[in-house]
Amino acid sequence: MAAADRSRVGRSRPLSRRGLRRRTIRIALRRSSVLEPRIARFWLGALIVGLGILSPILGVAWLPAAVFVVPLLGSALLLPRRSVIAMVALTLAALGYDVGRLGMRTLRPGELVVVGLVAVVAYQLAATRERLGVQGLRGEAMLVDLRDRLRRLGELPALPAGWHAEASVRSAGPTSFGGDFLVAALTGDGSRLEVVLVDVSGKGVDAATRALSLAGAFGGLLGAVAPDRFLSAANAYLLRQSWPEGFATAVHLALDVHTGAYTVRSAGHPPAVHFRSGSGTWQLADAAGAILGVLPGPEFAPVHGTLEPGDAILLYTDGLVETPEREISVGIDKLLGEAERLVTRGFRGGTEWLLETVAPAGSDDQALIIIWRD
Repeated sequence: MAAADRSRVGRSRPLSRRGLRRRTIRIALRRSSVLEPRIARFWLGALIVGLGILSPILGVAWLPAAVFVVPLLGSALLLPRRSVIAMVALTLAALGYDVGRLGMRTLRPGELVVVGLVAVVAYQLAATRERLGVQGLRGEAMLVDLRDRLRRLGELPALPAGWHAEASVRSAGPTSFGGDFLVAALTGDGSRLEVVLVDVSGKGVDAATRALSLAGAFGGLLGAVAPDRFLSAANAYLLRQSWPEGFATAVHLALDVHTGAYTVRSAGHPPAVHFRSGSGTWQLADAAGAILGVLPGPEFAPVHGTLEPGDAILLYTDGLVETPEREISVGIDKLLGEAERLVTRGFRGGTEWLLETVAPAGSDDQALIIIWRD
């Protein structure tokens, strides 16, 4: 076999012709100058004025007061806070003009309430975007770019013949952002695979920004420092950040792809699991170490082993094995019980299968890596 499987993280399905066309349209819209705040304030203002002028002509049956919700929502998405205030004032002026032309009896109180509520929501949304330093649709584009970068950092490298690896990461809830991530690289002239699996404090979007920062830093540390110094360097980096919730758990694996010898070091992370094909048993590689970002200069005791042909090793985060209703030891037992089925059916596709069977409806971010040898 020429090379091993790459990670499933960040792998996208080939786009159909229709999907490619839709993606092209979305990119063009994001780049269009029409959606730039400086341009959008003019055509949104013109839309409000036009609606105010046309409403008395066409009548409230065609253009009721609630129609002003459309430009207000557009201003919330495209304009800064001060421009939204101007759009709200212009809307009030247009409504006043319509009242002068049509009389108060033509306006329904419920529609005015809706317009007022949308104006308040538009202002709050614009104020939030301004505090975040994003304008218009660039905020969504930036989040998508951050997500894609985090996924690319988590791609496993191609391994030599006889070695295979898969990884799956699933975020809590419907969001595609999470605090669990992995970075991996072939170091030592391609003779050593280093993998670090990290669980950042928090979950979902709240932890995603810290995860992205750590993924870039940890990716730079792989290969730049000796394997036995990696967690110490990562801990020092976290301490320097002084984040309010700046702690994380991590497990680091250094695997010699020539001999199969490996070393596992852990920073408060659930234990790695080694499947021994010779005896058909699963053995915990329970390395000891303090959580990253809490104590200066902690020690990380190593666990050594060798992956023989037919062996496998599992790395995972606590979201897979620990729930409010289930202790972590019980979750690990369940994981090993389900992983036993992979011995007969094969490890290929095992990460996604285990995520679905062990914790199908987990409330925390989850990640799992399987590395096995023919």
